[in-house]
Amino acid sequence: MKLIIQVPCFNEEACLAESLAALPRKVAGFDSLEVLVVDDGSVDRTCEIARASGAHHVLSLGSHQGLARAFQAGLQRSLELGADVVVNTDADNQYHAGDIEKLVQPILERRADIVIGCRPISRMDEFSALKKMLQGVGSRVVCWAANQDIPDVTTGFRAYNREAVLRLDVRSSYTYTHETIIQASRKQ
Repeated sequence: MKLIIQVPCFNEEACLAESLAALPRKVAGFDSLEVLVVDDGSVDRTCEIARASGAHHVLSLGSHQGLARAFQAGLQRSLELGADVVVNTDADNQYHAGDIEKLVQPILERRADIVIGCRPISRMDEFSALKKMLQGVGSRVVCWAANQDIPDVTTGFRAYNREAVLRLDVRSSYTYTHETIIQASRKQ
């Protein structure tokens, strides 16, 4: 089994090396683990830092196309590289990389095709009170549309098995987080 951790980036030179260093080198249940950095047209040293920091693959989109397009391009490249499971995480180190093993466990146990991590939004100091409130409202709307109970619908910390990746069809160029939840709920 092959795990690819994809990290979409846009001008992340300040934090990318630290984020990549925190990623696990091995995860139980997988024979191999590779890191794919997807550069969304950065104008800083993101690609250079990704290569110097041990990313196995760097996919550069050439121009800024938006998070959703970077996410989708990363999924496509992960499939081409033979991924059985893809973990998506952010370049700004807001997720605990040590949780990747827990994130993929339901997929390894065949209890889920997609696993969505959850941030403690109410305790996140970097989120304003307004942003926290809007996160809650947005989550309730998406959960209603998807008929699912997902506490953090905007998190980028997610795991997908190969079959789930093949079923996704992201159409937005801005964000994929809401759309993929609703799509997945309708393709069960």
